[in-house]
Amino acid sequence: MKSIDLNCDLGEGAAHDEALMALITSANIACGEHAGDRDSMLKAVKQARFYEVAVGAHPGYANREHFGRRELTLTPAEIFEMVRKQIASMQSIARELEVPLTHVKPHGALYNQSAKDSTIAVAVAEAVRAVNGRLILFGLAGSELIAAGLRAGLPVASEVFADRTYRSDGRLIPRDHPQALIADPVAVSRQVMSIVCDGVVMSLAGKAVSITADTICLHGDGADPVGFAKQVRAALTRAGVELRRVSV
Repeated sequence: MKSIDLNCDLGEGAAHDEALMALITSANIACGEHAGDRDSMLKAVKQARFYEVAVGAHPGYANREHFGRRELTLTPAEIFEMVRKQIASMQSIARELEVPLTHVKPHGALYNQSAKDSTIAVAVAEAVRAVNGRLILFGLAGSELIAAGLRAGLPVASEVFADRTYRSDGRLIPRDHPQALIADPVAVSRQVMSIVCDGVVMSLAGKAVSITADTICLHGDGADPVGFAKQVRAALTRAGVELRRVSV
């Protein structure tokens, strides 16, 4: 039986976090820099514990005005320390609540930069290893971040996106492109099924791109994230795909 993990970025101030928590298998929780604070982190981890959802750290640039989605120019040492501190902060809260921290997924601009820039990818991977070498590093399928994680000896999870369009090289279409996001829930489900069942995603240019998927990101800040999550779960269940958190 095929299986897949469903993850969502949470603890970022949205009102529907708990509704999404009930539908996913892994939560990437904002660490208080691009969004959130200690109280929101505690709340999200408690919800994850209740719904038996894997808890992950979601570190990003301390750039709340742009929600961590504007690229910053930091040295590798600065990125390492920024990521390390945020993961350590989330790990401290998880331990306080007696919940294991299982994974790390960078946020926004940091995620995109680490997908294509090997230097940034290495800094992120080394920061994860410095906190706990058993943490699973989530990164864009086929990206520099996945490669850096493997070189660092970390377990990795190749991530795909339910509601984002792809370039013909397997990278995501930038968010500022008018066709970057897929708004039609039927099209979202079709893309997910193609990725999970056939290992292929159609690029915006119409090219069939081979892709590896361990986990699917369901964005929590779209027009109807709960509806999208329900639609994707239903489609996977009908196809006999087991929904299961990523494990080492």
